[in-house]
Amino acid sequence: MQVAARRAAQLRSLSDSSATLGLRYAYFLQAASSPEYRLGDSRFASSLSTKGIGHLIRKGTGGRSSVSGIIATVFGATGFLGRYVVQQLAKVGSQVLVPFRGSEDSPRHLKLMGDLGQIVPMKYDPRDESSIKAVMAKSNVVINLIGREYETRNFSFEDVNVVISEHLAKIAKEHGGIMRFIQVSCLGASPSSPSQMLRTKAAAEEVVLKEIPEATILRPAAMIGTEDRILNKWAQIAKNWAVLPIIGDGCTKLQPVYVIDVAAAIIAALKDDGTSMGKTYELGGPEVFTMEQLVQLMFEAIREEPRYIKIPIPIARLLASPREFLIKKVPFPLPTPVIFNQAYVDSLSVDNVVSQNALTFRDLGIIPRKLKGYPIDYLLQYRTGGPSYGATVGDRVSGPGF
Repeated sequence: MQVAARRAAQLRSLSDSSATLGLRYAYFLQAASSPEYRLGDSRFASSLSTKGIGHLIRKGTGGRSSVSGIIATVFGATGFLGRYVVQQLAKVGSQVLVPFRGSEDSPRHLKLMGDLGQIVPMKYDPRDESSIKAVMAKSNVVINLIGREYETRNFSFEDVNVVISEHLAKIAKEHGGIMRFIQVSCLGASPSSPSQMLRTKAAAEEVVLKEIPEATILRPAAMIGTEDRILNKWAQIAKNWAVLPIIGDGCTKLQPVYVIDVAAAIIAALKDDGTSMGKTYELGGPEVFTMEQLVQLMFEAIREEPRYIKIPIPIARLLASPREFLIKKVPFPLPTPVIFNQAYVDSLSVDNVVSQNALTFRDLGIIPRKLKGYPIDYLLQYRTGGPSYGATVGDRVSGPGF
């Protein structure tokens, strides 16, 4: 009898709740049909701005666990500049899609930079449009960092800089939901440059702006940082070889920039209200060095007596020419050029500094850091005996035990 009574009570409560649920559902339909709940109401309109994404970047608490509203596809994210761009995006709560074409381990270090699930590696083929569309499908920001300092059997400068950039721009235009497209080029990019790499970089800017006139072009100078391929390479050669060969007479002017400042400039361009759209910025450091002065700065940082030899540009071109001649003719990959790279040699035949009337870091609200000090502290690893020692006289710690 008790079991039957409990069963009857359960059935009564279920019928009462069903009636209540039905009333609630009827109320919901009535509310949804009322004018203030229709899709045209401002509360249900899209919050995406037609110009810039400045308001999106400020949403949330501002940390890596917030939601900035940015879903960025960063092509070239596994490269030198890419890791710093991903870190800057992830720390404000953006979701970053990382296209990669190599090993599954190549983007692994980037996953730690964002909150759980915010860094999404996606395998793709830069020559396959369907795979590019897949990695760009849910994005509202596209950043193109793809670049190469030398040619290979599979990818020429034309392929890497022009063809891929054109594909990305066309697909972003067809996408319809890409609010910002940022193309990272090189300082000195010009159709009249003696370097093929810089000529193709200029051609890439043209094809991108032809497809997306609102794209932002950034032209960073030679970038310095922990994983750079300038001071690191020079320091390794200085430690392993008798002398460091430098290209030219050492008087070529350079304006190297700290890589973190370049990453900050990309984020600053995203933060604005659209003022950077359709503009080109030249990003150089606060100091201009000659080639010889930069080499001496490297030797000073590693505490070694300067040991370098100047190679005239015609001789350097001659030393670089065998690889350029054989690269498409042999059935196997050639070694990566260390110093004598044709495009690198050609680029050093002219000064590479920011133009006089160009838009710079200051137009993006950034003050670039000087190189001497913290930005080149990573060179301490090349000091003989450890960070506190050096090979030059007077640099050792004095005392009876030394």
